[in-house]
Amino acid sequence: MKKNILITSESVTEGHPDKLCDQISDKILDEFIAKDRQARVAVETMASDQIIFIAGEISSTAKVDIAAAARSVIREIGYIDQAYGLDAEKCLILSNINVQSTDIAAGVNKAMEYKQQMGDWQDQIKNLGAGDQGMMYGFACRETSDYMPLPIYLAHRLAERLAKVRKDGRLPYLRPDGKTQVTIEYDANGWPIALDSIIIAAQHDATVSYPKLCEDIINQVINPLLPANLHTSDMKLYVNSTGKFLLGGPRADTGLTGRKIMVDTYGGLCRHGGGAFSGKDPSKVDRSGAYMARYVAKNIVAAGIADRCEISLAYAIGVAQPVAINVHTYGTEKIVNEQIVNLVLDQFDFRPGAIIENFDLLRPIYKETAVYGHFGRNDKKFPWERIDKVSGLRKAVFGD
Repeated sequence: MKKNILITSESVTEGHPDKLCDQISDKILDEFIAKDRQARVAVETMASDQIIFIAGEISSTAKVDIAAAARSVIREIGYIDQAYGLDAEKCLILSNINVQSTDIAAGVNKAMEYKQQMGDWQDQIKNLGAGDQGMMYGFACRETSDYMPLPIYLAHRLAERLAKVRKDGRLPYLRPDGKTQVTIEYDANGWPIALDSIIIAAQHDATVSYPKLCEDIINQVINPLLPANLHTSDMKLYVNSTGKFLLGGPRADTGLTGRKIMVDTYGGLCRHGGGAFSGKDPSKVDRSGAYMARYVAKNIVAAGIADRCEISLAYAIGVAQPVAINVHTYGTEKIVNEQIVNLVLDQFDFRPGAIIENFDLLRPIYKETAVYGHFGRNDKKFPWERIDKVSGLRKAVFGD
């Protein structure tokens, strides 16, 4: 007999040290792409105390002030005093940037398939090979209107709310660093029924008392976001469970690009290939392939072909077509799985160049993706969230 289960996901605010690094890496990517759409960028950032270290590979005709880009992110987040954990104006920024390997570039610029045949070498869609090998996963379900799992969706909204009440002055004693965590109880059929617990860790200054902080976080952050359709009578709340959170940011905890991959995706509700997104231009399928997998999964679920869907892709460096495409629907499919796979192969183009063209990815859109999740966002800057394939999918399956 199946039993109810608890599922947990976490999120972090934009001032969390790892997310600070993600945003700096993606801001640098945006600056290069804005000036050179063909820029190849792979940038990592590390933050420790008052030092920001930026390293990676960039091949571009553009000139970008990397230190200025980093400082603008730090300042925008709200790190303007060493007491907060970082000072945008006084921190030391070091960088070590090299050009992209010519061996990698040779495979990415001209995919293996098209080196082996005659054709139009100007066709960038055909020519572009995957920028790396690896596995990518995309997921969608019917738990929220954004087709995201409820635990990560709610964790993101709480983290966003923490930043909002800090920035708009409602809770002026809050500082940039923070984390959220949500545990949801699911019934035996895999549907969310109750909020089991919410955890908030909010950096603050020394002027606020612990009881006042707890009261404000509950009233200003948690209560406005409680879902009306979930049981909350037995919900447990933990606000700054160590008692205080004065020291935050990179001064308290070293940050690193790509260390919050579950926060970036689905909160652990599906598998992950291990590749991070931030700081990578879209020729890197760690990023563009994951965006494509989400797009396919979301359209499958939105079309009513399955209630839950995980798409997995695998690529070889320098090769345009994926070496593997799989569909997992958790027993919620309305047609046999083999039909769904054939439908996916027929309706979607997984070549990196086609993905870049379909989503118009050579734009400076990436810094905004680097916090509060890359998925479940309805802004036009997130085109992989479109459900524009639904009518075609339904017509092919149901004849609608």
